[in-house]
Amino acid sequence: MEKPIVSKATLGRLPEYLNYLKSITAEHISATAVANALSLGEVLVRKDLAAVSGTGKPKVGYAVKDLIKDIAACLGSDKTTPAVLVGAGKLGRALLEYDGFQEYGVKIIAGFDCNNQTLYFGRNKLPVYSMDGFKEFCDKNGVRIGIITVGSGSAQQVCDEMIKSGIKAIWNFAPCKLNVPDEICLRQENLALSLAYLNSQLIQ
Repeated sequence: MEKPIVSKATLGRLPEYLNYLKSITAEHISATAVANALSLGEVLVRKDLAAVSGTGKPKVGYAVKDLIKDIAACLGSDKTTPAVLVGAGKLGRALLEYDGFQEYGVKIIAGFDCNNQTLYFGRNKLPVYSMDGFKEFCDKNGVRIGIITVGSGSAQQVCDEMIKSGIKAIWNFAPCKLNVPDEICLRQENLALSLAYLNSQLIQ
């Protein structure tokens, strides 16, 4: 069965639906009940769930187990995609130690840094290797997702190396704009900008 094509906005809400559905014991649930529980618009939730799992049955709603399965499949969390991280500073180490990504189908299997010795971080003792063997590691392990947590001065170089190594999706935490080919999926995170936005809401 082909994965349904849904909007980015809907994809952004799916993890919230998935977490909620996993927390309840009911066998069936309506879109109205989901909307009320998550303080979302009923029409919005109906459209989101219909895009992923079709429409629920009248007076019955959705079978919770089936809905969880459909959302997980849409998010790709029913399969595990290996990812690597480059930049083992404080932020990089924090991400290496976080194991919640696996709930959404992504598993960081290794980190890379400019040091010449192998280090281990986190409860799972993830290895952090030298960049010398980066491409070989990615090729061997079928890595398609890369996470950048280096400084802005070397972020583009790391990005280019990731693309050369077959990585198709990049999550960038460096405070700079990266240039990537059209076929590369790039997600930019700006922590300072997000914090500034929150602060601006307080002082309005």
